[in-house]
Amino acid sequence: MKREATGTILGAMATAVVYSLGIPAADGQARMAEEVFKNVQVLKGIPANEFMATMGFFSASLGMNCTDCHVPESAGSWEKYADDNEHKQTARKMIGMMTAINKGYFGGRRVVTCYSCHRGGERPRVTPSLAELYGPPTPEEPDELRAPAPNAPLSVQVLEQYIQALGGTEGLGNLTSFVAKGTFQGYADTEKRPVELFAKAPGQRIITVHALSGDNTTTYDGRAAWTTAPAADSPMPMLELTGGELAGAKLDAELSFPARIRQALSQWRTGYPTTIDDRDVQVLQGTTDGRYPVNLYFDKQSGLLIRLVRYSDSPVGLNPTQIDYSDYREVAGVKMPFRWTVTWLDGRSTTELSEVQPNARIDAAKFARPAAR
Repeated sequence: MKREATGTILGAMATAVVYSLGIPAADGQARMAEEVFKNVQVLKGIPANEFMATMGFFSASLGMNCTDCHVPESAGSWEKYADDNEHKQTARKMIGMMTAINKGYFGGRRVVTCYSCHRGGERPRVTPSLAELYGPPTPEEPDELRAPAPNAPLSVQVLEQYIQALGGTEGLGNLTSFVAKGTFQGYADTEKRPVELFAKAPGQRIITVHALSGDNTTTYDGRAAWTTAPAADSPMPMLELTGGELAGAKLDAELSFPARIRQALSQWRTGYPTTIDDRDVQVLQGTTDGRYPVNLYFDKQSGLLIRLVRYSDSPVGLNPTQIDYSDYREVAGVKMPFRWTVTWLDGRSTTELSEVQPNARIDAAKFARPAAR
């Protein structure tokens, strides 16, 4: 892979975009890509965060980093991301070609994407790979809602085992908030950075990474979600999350207090069992929007959730996010993961908690939207 992973979730997404005007909407509503970024010619009419996710999809499909596609000077200047070059002109043509194929042959359904042909290479593959043909099969993550597996346990049984493994409904109900501290390490980071997490039931959550350049924060206030970052890490001081990324932030907040996990998703169904790191796991599927699944993997022996995979949409394809949970410890009678690894199309990060203060008082102002800068 030629891509470069950056130190924070926001930074990894932001380095893939063109120069931003850096002005959030005053009313908190997400602004469209062409209102925020310069020289947007094709990907108009989508929210800024979806535009950034699209850049990540390009990066993953072609195995290229940001400056491979943009001009070399963009490595040191957000403004240079707006400059045109041959790569950007070709990308615009490819989007048009992909759209025409899907419209002409598949009734407008998104069947063909950048990844369909490129598969992590700069140029589409034209010759079959014998190594892949005769090598071990690569596990495929189900990116659509599937029919329940026959003879599998009911989803309600798996979820009840999970609730009991965490401490039971009553124990979970006694945890109404917590404040945690620990470390955060991005895929390319050589050092761990301090991180703080504030969570308040039923579904509010803030996580802040204290980087050398300033704080990178993701907030879900119970209705809306946004990220903030210093100018060195992002061209946008505040990015409103929409669509699948908003749903993902909401789900992360709700799973901080998982007693109501059954209500967090709908259309529950039980998938086929599988293994993760030689551990037998039971797969459940639910959905936040009725279109795309959230895949949850529960350890059969302990009943604990060890992996979650969710998706956000973009004009060119689905963007998966995988969260692996481990190191469960008891806090005030409730088991919580003290370590989780988040993997997405252009980065990976690991958060490790060192201390958790249960039922801490958290001022409501903590979740207030920052003033426009």
